Formats: sequence, C-alpha cells, structure tokens
Amino acid sequence: EILWIWQIKSNNIHDLRPKIWDQWADEEGSIGKAYGYQLRQKHDYKDGKYDQVDRILSYLKNDPCNRGMLTNLYNHAELNEMRLRPCVYGCNFDVTEDRLSLLVNQRSADLITAGGWNLTQYAVLAHMFAQASGLKPGILAYVIANAHVYDRHMDFAKDLATRPTYPAPKFTIDTDVKDFYSFTPDSFKLENYQTGPQIKD
Repeated sequence: EILWIWQIKSNNIHDLRPKIWDQWADEEGSIGKAYGYQLRQKHDYKDGKYDQVDRILSYLKNDPCNRGMLTNLYNHAELNEMRLRPCVYGCNFDVTEDRLSLLVNQRSADLITAGGWNLTQYAVLAHMFAQASGLKPGILAYVIANAHVYDRHMDFAKDLATRPTYPAPKFTIDTDVKDFYSFTPDSFKLENYQTGPQIKD
C-alpha cells in the first residue's frame, strides 16, 4: 500500500495487490482525488514543477536543511471528490546531521485493524527516503489525533490484551536500492516475525 500511494502515486485499486481498498472504490476502481492523486499533482516552485514526493527528494538532495519539507494530502478543495478522506494526511521531514527524521500526522486510526499497520508503513517509508537520499534513519514521531476501538471490536481488543508478546522481528531493506522509485515489495524483509491467531472482522 505504501508503494501504491507514495511511489506509484495511484488512486486506482487495480494498481494495488491487496483488496483492502475495494469497499471505497467506484465501479472503475478509483478512490477519487485521494492519496496518490494528491501526491502526483505538480506544483510550481522557483526551481521548476514538482509533485510532492519529488519535491521532498529534491530538497533532501539539494537543500536538506529546508524547513518546508512537508507533504499534505488533506486538500479541502477536493475532499468532496475523494471516496475516503485521507487518514494519514501529513508528513514533515527533517535532517539533522546525517539523519532523516519523520513526523507523521494521522487524523483517525482504528487501532485494531489499522493503527499499528499505518505506523509500520511510515517507518518503512522513512527508511526508503533516507536510503534514497544517502542518509541514515533518524526519529519517527507519529501523532494520531483520534485513536479508537469500535464497539464491534471490543472483544478483539480484550483478547489481544491477554495474549503473550513476542520478540521484535528484524526488518531489513535491500541496501543496493538507491533510487526511491526502484523499491519493490521484494526490497523489504521481516525476519522472525511471530504472531498469534489472526483476527477477522
């Protein structure tokens, strides 16, 4: 999903392997002017036209101390043309010495089905931007304005609270990939990942 939004910059579910977006897509597979659509729109800057992703990559290469390294998917003028308002809507990038830190803003998170998942995705995204820019990963700060558990998930939440915890898995990324647009799902590995029985809503 993170490659679908940030790298392919798609808003069509036919470009996405999982089926998690099917319920929000129209009959042609589009989720409207949301997520990838917002990231791929080009804007005028003094040094040329960039979409939001390429603007960040350019800053990281040419002006890493710039305090305007941010993305925003919450375009109020086009909310009525989105099938789902962006949940994770904003990122601020910051370089201190040789480390890239990322502040992520999420307006709403269902903790049972998406909360930890979104956090993990943006940790991976931070690694991608850092590696593509010749930097080391720094701090990931993650803000969720409304973190919630739905009534229908309360039994799931109680079950999860009683489950054993496992050692953290090892995340690895293919260090040969130097271009942000060259990452593929096979560029990432999670080793020794242990989990309990799957929860199905």
